[in-house]
Amino acid sequence: MSQNVPSFADLLDSARESAVHLEMRDAYGVASEADTVRRWLETGEVDDDPDSEYWKPWTDLIRRTVARGVPVRRARIVSEPVTDYIRYEHAGTAANVAAGEQVRWLPRRQASSIALPGNDFWLIDSRLIRWNHFTGDGASAPGEISEDPDAARLCAEAFETVWARAIPHDEYKIH
Repeated sequence: MSQNVPSFADLLDSARESAVHLEMRDAYGVASEADTVRRWLETGEVDDDPDSEYWKPWTDLIRRTVARGVPVRRARIVSEPVTDYIRYEHAGTAANVAAGEQVRWLPRRQASSIALPGNDFWLIDSRLIRWNHFTGDGASAPGEISEDPDAARLCAEAFETVWARAIPHDEYKIH
């Protein structure tokens, strides 16, 4: 089934009340990050400058969204000890936070009793889901849009439960 999936800019620009994002994988193999992940693995250096060429398209979008009064929250469920990819992600999250995203981390052991959807997602205004699909090795696969009220309710409840249990970025220590 082919579906016209809006860009992240279109999704966040459409948000009027909230934008939440739940990430549940321990590693992603997203092509656009390959060079920065490799550099971090080799040198320990990460670009966390929200105004850098790498970050600016995203941070401008987040700033624009937050400036309209729409909170943007991201929660990450992670296995501990964390993978190298999660270490990389944690090291660069300062750029997300500087742009206005609220980010929290939940150790996977604390998520066992939470009913979670099968895929990462963005939920816009508690009604529009952008499912993020990935291949087995973590590469981006075509996303999917849903306005199914039952799925939206599952995503909203799962996200809020994760958020309540999760640790704010500036307090989460990598294990």
